Amino acid sequence: MDSKLQAVVQRLQERFQTPVEEFREEAHVFAQPDQIVDVLTWLRDREGFEMLSTITAVDYWPQQAPRFHVVYLLNSLSQNLTIMVRVPVDGDRPEVPTVTGLYLNANWREREVWDMFGIRFVGHPDLRRILMPADWEGHPLRKDYPLGYEEPQFTFNYEEINRQKPYAKE
Repeated sequence: MDSKLQAVVQRLQERFQTPVEEFREEAHVFAQPDQIVDVLTWLRDREGFEMLSTITAVDYWPQQAPRFHVVYLLNSLSQNLTIMVRVPVDGDRPEVPTVTGLYLNANWREREVWDMFGIRFVGHPDLRRILMPADWEGHPLRKDYPLGYEEPQFTFNYEEINRQKPYAKE
């Protein structure tokens, strides 16, 4: 890990008692949902991480506690540093406080995570679908989301597959 990033991580651990993992010289900081606003505020204001480049999630289904990790990727352009903050979230009521008050681009990124994973961002000013139609049922990037499947059509099964296809009636 870069020495500048290591110093940031050390100060972060001292202040918030957050566990940290290092993977391929990247720092992964684990914060609790009730800490995320304070951790990101501190990283932005005290450590110079002025850019929120990504908010996404990971689904660990069938594991339920935690089922998800909400992942925040922050950049310090002036120091050329990147840090990842991960928030474990249970599967029964996946909720994390919004960070739209800290980073303006969090608005659409949180909406995308809500739409694809169903993780609610408490306090978000306009939490509604952004990629899927408004009447869509479910959240497509969850591992338990049902897959649509159509058997590939080859020469040996052409007639059978052709009979199953819905064609417009004239």
